Amino acid sequence: GCERRPGPGPRPGRTIAEGMNFTVGFKPLLGDAHSMDNLEKQLICPICLEMFSKPVVILPCQHNLCRKCANDIFQASNPLWQSRGSTTVSSGGRFRCPSCRHEVVLDRHGVYGLQRNLLVENIIDIYKQESSRPLHSKAEQHLMCEEHEDEKINIYCLSCEVPTCSLCKVFGAHKDCEVAPLPTIYKRQKSELSDGIAMLVAGNDRVQAVITQMEEVCQTIEDNSRRQKQLLNQRFETLCAVLEERKGELLQALAQEQEEKLQHVRGLIRQYGDHLEASSKLVESAIQSMEEPQMALYLQQAKELINKVGTMSKVELAGRPEPGYESMEQFSVSVEHVAEMLRTIDFQPGALGEEEDEEVPLDGEEGSAGPEEERLDGPEGECGLKGLGWFSAGPFSVDCVGAEVHFNSRQPLLWDFGSPG
Repeated sequence: GCERRPGPGPRPGRTIAEGMNFTVGFKPLLGDAHSMDNLEKQLICPICLEMFSKPVVILPCQHNLCRKCANDIFQASNPLWQSRGSTTVSSGGRFRCPSCRHEVVLDRHGVYGLQRNLLVENIIDIYKQESSRPLHSKAEQHLMCEEHEDEKINIYCLSCEVPTCSLCKVFGAHKDCEVAPLPTIYKRQKSELSDGIAMLVAGNDRVQAVITQMEEVCQTIEDNSRRQKQLLNQRFETLCAVLEERKGELLQALAQEQEEKLQHVRGLIRQYGDHLEASSKLVESAIQSMEEPQMALYLQQAKELINKVGTMSKVELAGRPEPGYESMEQFSVSVEHVAEMLRTIDFQPGALGEEEDEEVPLDGEEGSAGPEEERLDGPEGECGLKGLGWFSAGPFSVDCVGAEVHFNSRQPLLWDFGSPG
């Protein structure tokens, strides 16, 4: 066959794509996974069944134990033996190796007199260090061709866009394909990927900037909405204050008219009552006089009584209240068109920019509009209300003039009592 040409070594950082015609061979520093498992079994303490914990002691029979485990066995076999630091002098003790049952005789130092197995401790350190690494490091991977098992992947097929080996190009599946050295394609695609990553990162930065701007827009919307809600509440409160003030004025006028009428009627009642009382007393005196049996005595009083009765019957009392005097219909209020106007209040387009420069004082602050500032003036029902802000009320537009708001309408605003009926 063809002479096999050695290809370049494996390139780190490559992944195995599904469907590619190569396999991966691994060369761990301490052998394959099976060897590592066998080594781990040799590093297991027969007492705690865990990996030896330092310090590791070696018994005379050449078996190893954790010093802690050896001390536990020794203490269990020699309950009367004193531990280190005791003032009592001990003659030592003995115990049996858990692996071979060989008897181990210790001096007065106990397990602390046993020799440490530094070799095993070093092997444990190396094993733990190797175990902490990935078992198959990328630097130890060799990408091998599936068809030619002993041939390394060293070229790249540009037609099929897959890595392959030299034999596949000579007489294999890629003999009619265009190929290039693997490092060349590696550098090219790595550069393309790097450029793509840079573009993505730059794009992500732009997207993040847009997100930040939109978050700021959301915050601005919340702030502006909160401010406009405050303005809206203030202006409706001012409008309500105007209505309350006008209601109070009208109620006061109604109460005043009520009091005047009541005083007049009650004065008539007192006048008629006094006349009735005097007339009743005169009638009573006349009846008593008529019961007088002596004619001479009766005649002495009769003339005077007759004159009094005649005078009393001719007394003219003050006139009674005219028909309908008790009616209060003249104090009715027509508010239908005003209510209809209020229902059509809406936001005025294009007034936002003007509002941003207008500072609306809070209630109680100097310069805030009060109910006493309501006024009715101008032709055709033009009504200016300070502090009400801007609204659009259908045919009733609301214009901001400084700190004043004017309702403009062709309809008259009836804020007073109408005519009866």
